[in-house]
Amino acid sequence: MSEIKVLIVDDNAVLRMGLSHVIEIEDGYTVVGEASNAEEALVLYKRHEPDVVTMDYQMPGADGVACTQKIMDYDPNAKVVLLTIKELEEDIWNAVQAGCKGYLTKRAGEIEDVLQAIKEVASGNTYFPAKIASKIESRSLHQNLTPRELEVLQGLANGFSNKEIMEQLDLSEGTVKLHLANLRRKLDASDRTQALINGVKRGLVKISQAD
Repeated sequence: MSEIKVLIVDDNAVLRMGLSHVIEIEDGYTVVGEASNAEEALVLYKRHEPDVVTMDYQMPGADGVACTQKIMDYDPNAKVVLLTIKELEEDIWNAVQAGCKGYLTKRAGEIEDVLQAIKEVASGNTYFPAKIASKIESRSLHQNLTPRELEVLQGLANGFSNKEIMEQLDLSEGTVKLHLANLRRKLDASDRTQALINGVKRGLVKISQAD
């Protein structure tokens, strides 16, 4: 293979420049562009047609998953590697479902790991370290929550009572109880508190912080 063309997408300019520098000094790699958001990423992808995109997860506007989806809509054969600090099960699963071929946490990934991930993905393989692969396998065994079940779970995360969830979502008492029963079953929980804990651990919802 000739030089691997890499597009770097990260809203942090310092991180972009640092990653670009270490990639450029390695034989067999070249950085064809740097983007700070999804819109720039798609424009540069169309212009340069890189072999691999390194993608940050958290960006203003469309995040890394949404950006990956935009790129995949344009080119179903695109190869994206997520570089991120996010390692909750649901975050990883969403990235894989969007089409990412690699996932590497910034806190764990040395530059050698990043270069290896780029090389593997450019060659048509996937790159998921053992810890990430285990979470993907675990998540694949879980049932998806419906949009309404996610709303009810977020209500629990907000500290709402059943009555408050009913009022917030305009649901009957019976419907709320049915959704709570489904949440306990799908999240392997014996009660609503354990359902919330398991949901937070998987990254389905976040506990609301008091002002």
